[in-house]
Amino acid sequence: MKNHRNSTLFLVQAAVIAALYTVLTMLASAMNLAFGPVQFRFSEALTILPVFTPAAIPGLTLGCLLSNIWSAYGAADMIFGTLATLLACLCTYALRRVTLKGIPWLSVLSPVLFNAVIIGLEITALAPEGFLWPAFWATAFSVGVGELAVCVILGVPLILVIRRLDLSRRFFQLS
Repeated sequence: MKNHRNSTLFLVQAAVIAALYTVLTMLASAMNLAFGPVQFRFSEALTILPVFTPAAIPGLTLGCLLSNIWSAYGAADMIFGTLATLLACLCTYALRRVTLKGIPWLSVLSPVLFNAVIIGLEITALAPEGFLWPAFWATAFSVGVGELAVCVILGVPLILVIRRLDLSRRFFQLS
């Protein structure tokens, strides 16, 4: 019975996280902040959730896939944006216990690195003038700065709130 409960809880958590990510991305999209070389997706603050539950990995990945349906970059963003999120989530989860003063900084920085490189490559490769290294570095930098801002300004406080309110024990325990 316990395994069934854990499976159900895992699925529910993943679904709720996917829905939250999608809604927050649509909010950022309505403000012209979700797509392109300069991004400030509020939903990316949720990329810290694999620190608390492995259910966030499929939840964030699915949420990103669903959100990227509306991207001007089309199927490429659905593939590469989702890949960036999946790799960032796996890395975030793997590094969750590496902390500095109680903050899993490497986990916080994983989405920054993966999005800067993968989305930077995607946007530059799809540019009308074709792939140019200076354009890649500029795009990777701008995507990375936006991601860093969201992950540090929104993500780190989210970690602290989850811990302070003991939400990780209340909502994210799978056993």
